[in-house]
Amino acid sequence: MSNGTASMGKANTKKIHIRCRRCGHNSYNVREKRCSYCGFPSPRIRHYNWAKAK
Repeated sequence: MSNGTASMGKANTKKIHIRCRRCGHNSYNVREKRCSYCGFPSPRIRHYNWAKAK
């Protein structure tokens, strides 16, 4: 059996998202190797019609 709640505090020590080379947002996933904002390293920039520009 695991410790449960006591072990959960150790999960937030590693950085999951770092700064993206292409868009500059802090949303490049180190484990997946993909930016959640612009979709880097895909050649097309991630964009949806339902996402309204502010």
